[in-house]
Amino acid sequence: MSHEDLTREELIRRIESLELLNNQLLTEREQEAALDFAWSGNLGHWYWNVADNQVTFNPLKVTTLGYGLNEVPRQVPFQFFTGLLHPDDYETAMSAMREHLQGRSVVYEVEYRIRAKDGSYLWYYDRGKVTAFDENGRPLFVAGIVFDITEKKKAQQELERQNEFLSEQMMLDSMTGVANHGAILEMLRRDLSLAQKSQGDLCIVLFDIDDFKLVNDTRGHLFGDRVLTGFAELVRTIIRSGDSFGRYGGEEFLLILPQTNKAGALRIAERIRTAVEEHRFFGDIRITVSGGLKQYGGGDAEELIEQADRNLYLAKAAGKNRIM
Repeated sequence: MSHEDLTREELIRRIESLELLNNQLLTEREQEAALDFAWSGNLGHWYWNVADNQVTFNPLKVTTLGYGLNEVPRQVPFQFFTGLLHPDDYETAMSAMREHLQGRSVVYEVEYRIRAKDGSYLWYYDRGKVTAFDENGRPLFVAGIVFDITEKKKAQQELERQNEFLSEQMMLDSMTGVANHGAILEMLRRDLSLAQKSQGDLCIVLFDIDDFKLVNDTRGHLFGDRVLTGFAELVRTIIRSGDSFGRYGGEEFLLILPQTNKAGALRIAERIRTAVEEHRFFGDIRITVSGGLKQYGGGDAEELIEQADRNLYLAKAAGKNRIM
């Protein structure tokens, strides 16, 4: 559309819009005379004329997404970009802009995912500020700058994944792969707190491999380590998804059974004891385990373990290979 086709009112609005943009560009040129804005990932400035809902922007903002400039409307509305936002980020971005336009935040600032032409998503960091108001104090013009932070986000997510992996590794017994002493105690404290709040049942079983010293003495400590690992693997095939199992120390292992009464816990413990008794470890090694079972009835984690340990002592004294 040529200027000759515009009405007088439309021409006035167009001139006012260009004046707003020109004033903003002049201001930024003055700032850039003193500062270098060559930040990594910089896709350039953008400008939103709120009154006529038109956005002016650096072409990099769309060409980075894989779109050609011929695929962009001649006059780009604000909704052109918001329509490309990831569904999970849409309200976050919109809320950030509303907060700023209504004067409840100093600047508009947000990170969001935006859909590229091939259907993938890039991460953008967007920051803007109202730079002109009408006579009633309503926003007229918003200026901003946008950055492609996709690579930064990928590095951040990889670091978080590695940290999560390391955190998990710190909670595992390096030999058997089950929870270590500190981790299983924390799990017990957590489950005790939940049981206290819900007034639900909770039981623990403290297992000890019978005559384990004999395995070490006759077959060597390396073979004994393999038996410990094999025992842990066997138990994990029996327990439920909500149960917790860890190495308490040496050849002792702790099983936590949330929402389980004494009768139910005894059935699980006996299933483990029987499976161990019938299992051939590495073809020819047979072992047995004893267990001390205790249902929670008050006190803290250490007191509960102490009570289970007393029952384990009784199982050993009664001839081993049994649950007390």
